[in-house]
Amino acid sequence: MGGDMKMGTSFNIAIVAQAGRLSYEALLFAASLRACSPDFNGRLILATPKDGPLWEREPTLRNPAILDALTRLEAEILPFDSTTFGSDYPYGNKIEMLAHLPEGEPFVFFDSDTLITGDVTKVPFDFDRPSASLRREGTWPKPTLYGPGHTGIWKSLYDKFGLDFDSSLDLTQPEGYWQRHLYFNAGFFYGACPREFGARFMHYARAIRDDMPDALIGQTLDPWLDQIALPLVIHSFGGGADALEPGWLDGQTSCHYRTFPLLYARESDAVVAALEEIAAPNWLKKVLKGYEPIKRMVYQGKGAKVRALFDQDNLPRREQQIRNRIKSNGLWLR
Repeated sequence: MGGDMKMGTSFNIAIVAQAGRLSYEALLFAASLRACSPDFNGRLILATPKDGPLWEREPTLRNPAILDALTRLEAEILPFDSTTFGSDYPYGNKIEMLAHLPEGEPFVFFDSDTLITGDVTKVPFDFDRPSASLRREGTWPKPTLYGPGHTGIWKSLYDKFGLDFDSSLDLTQPEGYWQRHLYFNAGFFYGACPREFGARFMHYARAIRDDMPDALIGQTLDPWLDQIALPLVIHSFGGGADALEPGWLDGQTSCHYRTFPLLYARESDAVVAALEEIAAPNWLKKVLKGYEPIKRMVYQGKGAKVRALFDQDNLPRREQQIRNRIKSNGLWLR
């Protein structure tokens, strides 16, 4: 794509939808997009992996009630073949599906466990400068006592792919601190052409997995492989952490809630109200209550009990502490 991409360009939205939990999340995502962003005129594409040798159980989205509801919400189902990842690394779906999205058309990918809570057409995307979610913790790498630190590990990856390491650094952060380096949550990312982005994402992910730099010995790639490759992809296309002004995605326009107990524990009153309003129509409720966490949290009021366990203005610092408190009160559902 050329450099004349303008903010406000039409774009498509893509998520991965599979049998089981992700199918219900995908339905809720589609309902939230239609309810909160009625002016969105791109395609809503739900990519679903076809059954094949890389899957232990059939992954394809096939629940008739969910498919009917998605048709009503004008979502397109896009089956694709899994050639590289599959059951061993299902996060790889978000990499593999990119090769099947419309070529040359700007895209935004969201994880299925996301709610759209505002007008996505107002988000000031510059698709020539890709970016991704900054709602993350320092989950990777975990430098070992005798091995290289954050700098050595990340530099080995930039060097492997011929990328300029120094220009990726956030020099306002101290040497040795994880936030000095580009690192994203892969809960959303976007770019100008999904096939170009996807080809590079696949190349980097496979090369890291199959021919790991020595500096990564002792590091765990599962489940972090997509989040290790993603900053390299974004940097290679001229994007970065500052490419999208804060407050839009993971803010007023979208919420990556991860699980329904976590949503009720830590998200804003506005997000909770949006969830309950989006899930309220009877035709949707009939389908969504087929998934136990939605049934119990949203429709039977357990979410309010989770919410009462926390002061949303003074949450525990680490997500694991939030999870543990919910579990100890017998309210964890996944």
